Amino acid sequence: MPVSSLELARVAAIAADSKKAADILLLDLTGQTDVCDYFLICTGANGRMVDAIVDEIREKVRKNCEICPMATEGRDGLRWVLVDYGSVVVHVFQPEARDYYRLERLWGDAPRVTLDLEGIMVDEPAWADDGDDAPDFEIYPEELEDDIDGTYDEPDAEL
Repeated sequence: MPVSSLELARVAAIAADSKKAADILLLDLTGQTDVCDYFLICTGANGRMVDAIVDEIREKVRKNCEICPMATEGRDGLRWVLVDYGSVVVHVFQPEARDYYRLERLWGDAPRVTLDLEGIMVDEPAWADDGDDAPDFEIYPEELEDDIDGTYDEPDAEL
């Protein structure tokens, strides 16, 4: 019996949670794009955890949904691994990569699917919904280096 996209996404979320993934977030993209129905986004503390989370997701989805991913990308560096099931795309990040790419913000208009899991995203990142499109940082003149005057000093060749 075929499973729905939502059921597949929930199985993947449960698998990620069982391997201690953090900040698990399921976004419903059905009204946002034709590319897929759901994004599952989660974080592993380091490369080993990302690898373990990805393996668990692939295994549990295969056993419970009888579906193998169409593609898995990013396993070489393990900073951001994408597992593509067609209607569901799973993103497993290390913290720095997740902060950098900010998929939650990029897809900020997408509804969030409620998950009853230990590792769900509870607190919004500081940049998540500040109501404007301005950069989430400011540079003040006193914070700049003192000798920025528009000229370029040649480095010493003898270093």
